[in-house]
Amino acid sequence: MTQYSPYAHPRPTTAGLDVDVSRDVEALYTDGITARKGAFTPEWTDRLREDIEVAFEEALGRPGGAVGRGPHRYYVEIHPEQLRGFVDLVEHPWVRSVCEAVLGPGYRIVELGFDVPLAGAVDQPWHRDFPMPEETRAERRLTSLAFNVTAVDTEEDMGPFEIAPGTQWDDSPEFGHGMFPPRPHYPRYEERAVRKYPKRGDISARSALTVHRGTTNHSAKPRPVLVLGVDGPEATNGERHDTAATRPYWESLPERVRRHLDCAVVDVLVPVTQKHTIEGLVMGDA
Repeated sequence: MTQYSPYAHPRPTTAGLDVDVSRDVEALYTDGITARKGAFTPEWTDRLREDIEVAFEEALGRPGGAVGRGPHRYYVEIHPEQLRGFVDLVEHPWVRSVCEAVLGPGYRIVELGFDVPLAGAVDQPWHRDFPMPEETRAERRLTSLAFNVTAVDTEEDMGPFEIAPGTQWDDSPEFGHGMFPPRPHYPRYEERAVRKYPKRGDISARSALTVHRGTTNHSAKPRPVLVLGVDGPEATNGERHDTAATRPYWESLPERVRRHLDCAVVDVLVPVTQKHTIEGLVMGDA
């Protein structure tokens, strides 16, 4: 398996942005993850959790509404207007600045969804969320980002997110579907593994290529996490998603949000039938 130096990468400019994110850019190219503590208030995050709970109940009640990511673990994609705080999220100065610094001014918001590990969720296999793009392999350049916002205060027994820093550059033909390292490689990830315990109001940004997994939820509590997916101009992750907005909602959005939001504008909003399945996560690591 080829493991590339995290320092052999382009140096995106951070000049002229609303927030100095130079350390965040460096962290994304070295560790593969960074975070902003207290980006939102706990009250804002409680409203986020309420909206996720409503959308989750609706999704579970129809075919294709939620996709399994392992036993007792689900992913649901939603439309922006299902989230009262959508504009707050995408207009947050740190989010905008990280997107522009890493992906350029033409970044596109292509995904809005959430993961919910319920009681009984087990360890996922180590994985990345999609195969490595050629731009990353050849140029050591990140072309997409995933932002995560926890909807609850994460505790040790709730199956925290676990990530292996620096592994966004790992490249091997042995990766199943380009995403799943073989089990003989697991010691490398377990040695590097860092568990994350975000609180309400915290937000993280990561390369979805950095190898990670959800861990066993030993508690009786769900751990819902919002996912915001953002592509650079050359990325194609938007093909996996069906984000849409009704015409009145679209017209109510600030012009800057419309410029970056890659979605269909429709007369009637149809609930999303999930397309972004990851077959290797269905059975988990049991």
